Order: sequence, then structure tokens, then C-alpha cells
Amino acid sequence: MDLILSAIEILMRWDVALALLTGSVGGVLIGAIPGVGPAVAIAILLPATFSMDPIVGLTVLLGIYGSSMYGGSIPAILINTPGTAVNALTTYDGYPMTARGEPRRALSLAYSSSFFGGVFSVICLILFAPVLAKIAPMFGSREIFLAALLGIILVVVAHRGQSLIAGALACFGIFLQSIGLEPVKYTSRYTFDQPFLSSGIDLIVVVLGLFALSQAFVLLTDVDEKVRLTKLRGGMFQGLRELARHPRVAGVSASFGVVMGMIPGVGEFTAQFLSYTYAQKSSKRPQDFGHGSSEGLIAAETANNAVPAAAMVPLLALGIPGEALTAMMLSVFYVHNVVPGPGLFQNDMDFVVALYIALLVLNVLVLAFLLLATKSLIQVVRIPNRFLGVCILTLSFVGVYSLRNSATDCLIAAVFGLLGYVLKRLSLPSVPIILGMVLGGIMEVKLRAGMARVKEPLDFIDRPVAFILFLIIVIVLAIHIRRVILDRRELKEAEWQTRNASTRFGKLMLRRRNSFLKDRGKKVRERHSKRLRRLTGLF
Repeated sequence: MDLILSAIEILMRWDVALALLTGSVGGVLIGAIPGVGPAVAIAILLPATFSMDPIVGLTVLLGIYGSSMYGGSIPAILINTPGTAVNALTTYDGYPMTARGEPRRALSLAYSSSFFGGVFSVICLILFAPVLAKIAPMFGSREIFLAALLGIILVVVAHRGQSLIAGALACFGIFLQSIGLEPVKYTSRYTFDQPFLSSGIDLIVVVLGLFALSQAFVLLTDVDEKVRLTKLRGGMFQGLRELARHPRVAGVSASFGVVMGMIPGVGEFTAQFLSYTYAQKSSKRPQDFGHGSSEGLIAAETANNAVPAAAMVPLLALGIPGEALTAMMLSVFYVHNVVPGPGLFQNDMDFVVALYIALLVLNVLVLAFLLLATKSLIQVVRIPNRFLGVCILTLSFVGVYSLRNSATDCLIAAVFGLLGYVLKRLSLPSVPIILGMVLGGIMEVKLRAGMARVKEPLDFIDRPVAFILFLIIVIVLAIHIRRVILDRRELKEAEWQTRNASTRFGKLMLRRRNSFLKDRGKKVRERHSKRLRRLTGLF
């Protein structure tokens, strides 16, 4: 009880309360604007959070991360344009509801499902993180190295069809992390006698370039779309009652979101599609999915909002981020000398409990704000792309320059902004670069520390946790290689069938042509013979 009171005392400060409000409302606004997304907003705000207390900075970032998905459902349902990338599946059933005159019902159901998924995820974070924290003391240098390696491998294999380029980009991120003075003997690496490279390439500069500046370039080069808004009719609170009629779909979808959130590199998309597929296969009316099914909307929104809090489980318990956004949050911990892991639960448990309570309060604030302010909020979808692009560009360069008052950092960010723009245009992932930088640093330090006691290769996995992690890595790689082989086999079979189908079609057309010519020739010959008989009959 004293622990809870201490955590509540932390949250009762005016700056924490302001952070709660700013994170929840700001995240909704950012999510409701198509083309921006939480990654851009968090990248812009990250330099500002370094001057805040850890609980304040993390509350703002977590609020934007979680509540942006609430806001992203608004344009997805009303104008068939997802506000954030993870709201794409919401358009499948949300927009058909709007098209048949039920926009308010769809929005209410989306908000209620998101709230259930968010609260469910926070409860799982409260239950699972301390368990992992108790297991965490069994993690030495070798185990943490293998866990970080597993994280990178999972991120790479999660990009199905792009695993090779994802692996190359992850290695590029590891290379970027190695530039500067190495952490043990402080020798220079890849600096080429350039003073600005001696301190390395800052993670925040890369994040702002790859996410914020690249998105600004996209918005500046894209054409504005004309938006038609639908009038809202009906009650906003009916979604809560309708959600209660589908507890199975909501519970399973939230569970998928939690599990996928805790696995590095998987995230919202996999959780959504697994939930949506399950809901469709187990539904009594599967034909309604994609045409305005309430179960489909519940599955999509519950799953994606269950991921953010679950993604904090490996971050808090092991200090290992699973995606770009939690990697950004990890930098907030490090700036304030707060090290995630078992020590955090032993020494700063009131801080952890305060973070849990803040996450619960955020979900309540967002739901209340959306139920009351949706009618006014939908106007943000009218903001022109180019105006957003200029604002993001300006704020990004201000944020980069404020880090070290360095114009060189601005140039480096601009280079990574162009790289991110190219990756976006080619539909290639940029997240592996960030995780390569974050996890690459962890891997290097832990590998050098762990190799001190290794005399033979098998000594590296002679402990139970290390052996289990190594076994998981081998299994993941084996499954991925098998999947690649099957995909190639299916591709070759499809190409063979296409060639054969084309050949059979050509042969069929040739036979039909010959038959047509043969029949036509018979008719022509008969006609000529009739004329010949008539002529001979005249003479």
C-alpha cells in the first residue's frame, strides 16, 4: 500500500499531470492527421524530453505512442484513409459502416475496443514485467548478447519478402553505432581524422532524419487529397455496450496484441492480422467481414492498442527494445541514468508503479476525450500536407540543433532524411537501422565482456539461459530458411503454371484458328461450287 501511495504521489505533481494530458490529447491529434504518425511526433519531441524527469518524459512519449492509434481510427473510418499505418485494417469494416450511415457507431466501437485493448495490455505489463525481472538476474553478459542478437534476428525475419534488405539495413545500423571511440580502449574507429565523427553519430539525429525529415519530404512532394466528411449521427456510448456482446473476440485479440508486442520486431501488424483472421474464422457471419462487421472492427482495434504497453515488458525487464519507438524511450532512461532491468524493480519500484498507473490513466483520459470531442476533432484531417511538411521540417531541425548546438548534426540528419525518403519511396523498412544502432551497442559491450571467460566455442552456451536463447535463435533461423525455400518453390511453380497456361492457351487458340479456317474454307468451297453449277446450268 505504501508503494502505491508513493507512486500516486509522483503522479500528483503538476508537470506529470500536464504530461498525461499533453500525451493523451496530443497523441490523438497526431494520429488523426493522415501521414504523420507517432514515430514522427516522438522523434521531434525526444530532444525536449531529455530536460524533463524520466516519469514526465516517458509519460508524454507513451501517451503519444498509445493514443495515436485511437486517433488514427477517425480518418480510417470516416474517409477510408488510415491516420497511422497500423489503422489500415480498420478501414476494412469501419468505412463500410460509414458508407451505410453508421459512422458514430463505428467510431464508438473503435474507441471502446481500443480502450479494452490498452487496459488489458497494461494489466499484462503489471503481471509479466516483475516475473521477467526475477528471471533477469540469470542473464549475464553472454545471455544479454544472445537476447539482443535474437531481437535483431526477429526484426529481420519479420520483414517477410524483404529479409535480405532488412538484414543489410540492420548491419548498417550496427556499423553506424561503431563509428567514433570504442567503449573499452577508446580507440578511434571509422573517424577518418574528422573531429565531428570522434563522438560518433547520435541516435537521436538518425531517428529524426529517418522518421521526421523523411516524412516531411514525403508530405512536401505529395499532392493534397480532397476530403469529404460524413455527418455523425447516433450515440457515442453505444460501442461500450456492443463490445460487451463480443467478449471472446475482444479477449483473444487483446491476447494476440500482448504476445506480439512482447516479441521484438513483430508488433501491431502481425497481431492485427492474426486477430482478424481468428475473428473471421470463428464468426457465425464470416461473409460480413470487409463489409462492415462489428467483430472485424473489434479485432483490428483491440489488437493494435494492446501492443504499446506490452512492448514495454522486455524494455523494462531486460533493457532490450523491440522496435524503434521503445528504442527512443530507452534513450530517455539512459539520459537520466535510469537503467531498465531487474535493478529498476529493486531500486525504483515506485517509479515503475507510477508508470503503470500513468498508462491506465492515459487510456481513461483518451477515451473520455474522444467520446466528447470527436465532432470537433475530425476537422484536423483537412490540414494540408505541405503545411504539415513545413512544420515537421522546422521542428525537426530545431530539435537536432538543440541537442549539441551543432550545424553538423543538422547536415547528418538531412542526409538520413534523404535516405529515409528513398526507403519510403522504395517501400523498404527503416526500423532495422535504428534497432541495429541500439542493439549493436549492447551486443558489442556484452560480447567483449562475455568472451573473457570463453575458452572454447561451446563455453558460450554452457549455461541454461544461454543455451535456451541459442536454441531459440537456431529454431527461428531454421523456420525462416524453410519458409524462404517454400516461398521460392511456390514462386517457381506459379511461374511454371503461368508459362504452361500461356502455352496451352496459345495451342488452344491455334487449334481454334485452324478449325475456323477449315470450316470457313469448306463454306467458301461450297459457295464457289454452287456458283459453278449455276453457271454450267446456264450453258
